[in-house]
Amino acid sequence: MVPTDGASQRDRAAALLERHGVMRRVELGRAGVHPETLARMVDEGVLVRAARGLYRLADADIAASHDLAEVAKLVPKGVVCLVSALQLHELTVQTPNRVWLAIGSKARRPGIGYPPIRVVRMGNRALSLGVERRTVDGVPVPVFDPAKTVVDCFRFRKHVGLDVALEGLHNAIRSDQARPAQIVRYARETRIWSVLRPYLETVVADGA
Repeated sequence: MVPTDGASQRDRAAALLERHGVMRRVELGRAGVHPETLARMVDEGVLVRAARGLYRLADADIAASHDLAEVAKLVPKGVVCLVSALQLHELTVQTPNRVWLAIGSKARRPGIGYPPIRVVRMGNRALSLGVERRTVDGVPVPVFDPAKTVVDCFRFRKHVGLDVALEGLHNAIRSDQARPAQIVRYARETRIWSVLRPYLETVVADGA
């Protein structure tokens, strides 16, 4: 039975947010937590309204990657990509000030103000290749795997910089997070192999 009294709603909201890190208002509503209860908890400093319709505990231990969890909640069909994915896989020293997010070529651009995002568009095939889910603050975050991320960095090198793409390639091979064969396969499927090939051959020949 879903509790309806204020105290029970507060306890339930706190317990759910402690477990999941960040939740949408509609998700909390399905669990029996009314919007009025959330508003009171925000006013009292117990909760933080991280974005429109998105809540977390005020005293939560927020990781640097927390923005990824919030974006995953707000844009469930998006996939974390490029520099943000490199950072999540610990393949770069770059710290992006926006979440890089891949969406479909015909998808509507997400209308969110925070966290700030940088959108790139991909076709259906490229958007479905190499997607894995990493848990960030209790939230499953869709992100391209290391090999696909490296390939995408070369595809979008004009956006991220060739130096960042090379850093990701070098670190992915050296850390054994991506095998050359994986990179070749993704590069061929996304038609970037002719560009990436000499860089991959050099890195492999140098032993990363």
